[in-house]
Amino acid sequence: MSTPPSSRTSVDDDPLARERGHLASSRAALRAMREDVESLDISDVTANWVNAQILERQIGERIKALADLSETPLFFGRLDYLHAPGADRAEGAEGEKFYIGRRHVHDGDGDPMVIDWRAPVSQPFYRASKKDPMDVGLRRRFGYTRGDITAYEDEHLSDPQDPSVAAATSKLLQQEIERPRVGPMRDIVATIQPEQDEIVRSGLGGTVCVQGGPGTGKTAVGLHRVAYLLYAHRERLARTGTLVIGPNKSFLHYIEQVLPALGELTVRQGTVDDLVAHVEVRGEDDAAAALVKGDARMARVLRRAVYAQVRMPSEPVVVVRGSRRWRVAAYELEEMVRELLGRDIRYGAAREALPQRIAHAVLVQMERSGEAPDDRVQDAVARNSAVKAAVKEVWPVVDPAKLVLRLLTDAEFLAEHAEGVLSEQEQKTILAVKPARSVKAARWSAADAVLIDEARDLVERTHSLGHVVLDEAQDLSPMQYRAVGRRCTTGSATVLGDLAQGTTPWATRSWEEALGHLGKADAVVEELTAGFRVPTDVIVYASRLLPHIAPGLTPVASVRENPGFFDVREVADTADVVAACEELLRNEGSTGLIAADARIPALAEALAAAGVPWLAPGEETTAETRLTLVPASLAKGLEYDYVVLDEPQAVVDGEPDERTGLRRLYVALTRAVSGLLVTHTAPLPRQLT
Repeated sequence: MSTPPSSRTSVDDDPLARERGHLASSRAALRAMREDVESLDISDVTANWVNAQILERQIGERIKALADLSETPLFFGRLDYLHAPGADRAEGAEGEKFYIGRRHVHDGDGDPMVIDWRAPVSQPFYRASKKDPMDVGLRRRFGYTRGDITAYEDEHLSDPQDPSVAAATSKLLQQEIERPRVGPMRDIVATIQPEQDEIVRSGLGGTVCVQGGPGTGKTAVGLHRVAYLLYAHRERLARTGTLVIGPNKSFLHYIEQVLPALGELTVRQGTVDDLVAHVEVRGEDDAAAALVKGDARMARVLRRAVYAQVRMPSEPVVVVRGSRRWRVAAYELEEMVRELLGRDIRYGAAREALPQRIAHAVLVQMERSGEAPDDRVQDAVARNSAVKAAVKEVWPVVDPAKLVLRLLTDAEFLAEHAEGVLSEQEQKTILAVKPARSVKAARWSAADAVLIDEARDLVERTHSLGHVVLDEAQDLSPMQYRAVGRRCTTGSATVLGDLAQGTTPWATRSWEEALGHLGKADAVVEELTAGFRVPTDVIVYASRLLPHIAPGLTPVASVRENPGFFDVREVADTADVVAACEELLRNEGSTGLIAADARIPALAEALAAAGVPWLAPGEETTAETRLTLVPASLAKGLEYDYVVLDEPQAVVDGEPDERTGLRRLYVALTRAVSGLLVTHTAPLPRQLT
């Protein structure tokens, strides 16, 4: 790490002062860019108020994207190229240097002062090495304190004799990874590693599945891939849309600032429950019922039930126009119905096509009798009351929620359509004990809402987005995968998860199976095994559980030089747990107290009695309140500088089976960035000892 000698006073002789000067100039240039947008006068360029509203919104988004966050450095690295590259090499002239940052910044003449990290010329910052310098002579990393440059670190990539930091782990990189966490998740543009960068920059056309253990950065990789795709394919994704799906609201709140910090403000975020919110969820299934309802076989049952509503015609259709009567025989109607069923199109689309088929048959008769009907006549016939009545009888309207309600409350109806698909016991498992009188009165569960979404798609095609990121995917049921897959049938996806962290009875057994349910069987599966977040001692301890929860999965290997703080203590009561929290709060950064859901009330009472303020998951930590009380069921995806894990055996016992409990424990053990303190009164789970 380099800092200037104290004897240097000239800016020209002081590299750090020169870099600080470039930072100040870049900030001024960004300010000027923002002021230029703010001063735009659109009064003479908009044809109407609608155009004006759209343009004003776009200008507002641009102004937000150009915000200069005082504690977020505008650039974090510099590349000095050796030569003026050819057409197939990075842009630049001999001796030219590029500053790599979160967004593009240019001066008044349009010359770049900071290059967007997603630009091709920035790629060597993440990929270049001594073995493959990519025509880079010097790579410089900057160290920051509250937005000001305080240090820099150089790698002379094209000099094989240089014994610089390239031979060891970058100190600045380590410091950035280990920097205390207060507030929501932050971006990792300054610390993206080569294997992560390959995933981030993979093309829009293909789906990528990332298997990554705790601390490997899979969530950050997924979010940065969205940012990269929006940069590389902005117009296309502006039309089709992008969506990030997380496991719960707390998790989404935790990650919600990452993309805005990278200048991306248009990406929607939500949960699977948000996607399928067609009815109010007020009920809850037991594990057995949820397992059957989430099984992919339910899609077959629903399809049977939907298309069983079609009835073969037994009467002809007689259309009266003026003094003429036109008759379409029942056998002709049946042929039309069977042809539409054979085409495998959506139920609703086929229902809309049927009156046009009937009208066409009438028009053929008209032409044979010497008339010359046009398209307007065909549309009029299709709207004829006799045709409408026939369609209503043969191909009735299907209400997806009513259909699912009937399946779950009418034993005979379910048996008819589940025959050969679900066993009698499975049918009994999902039948409601007390049938609801109406859709509004029903106590729908989360799994029921997914079934309704499946039925809706059978009736009418679900809108597809350009790209979907699915995080913590290992906990989804096959039917939930199908619900997500419907949102990207014509687009691509980034699937993120860890098989060892699956904590639902229907947790994913293999990525190949999950991707099949998603409709992306040809996706590329990548594995991240280098742990950047969890300290060595902590991940080694947690990995004792892997043979019991995910045999064959590659353990995470921490690349942290700092082993981190780790301790296991036997305590007497909750007062000792509070004391452990107070001990860790003396350190800088955030602290999480993670416990079995059933123990949360008692711990909350103990914290209150001791006068220790705390937050719930999803609430933003502040300098004054840095402790979060976290139920184990909500810990997934969250991270804290220090963690107190209360009563591991209670975490295991809180789940319906031991394997799921051990997986929940594995999640809780791996939330710490700098230190973990395990407290217990009861004996530890045997798998840890």
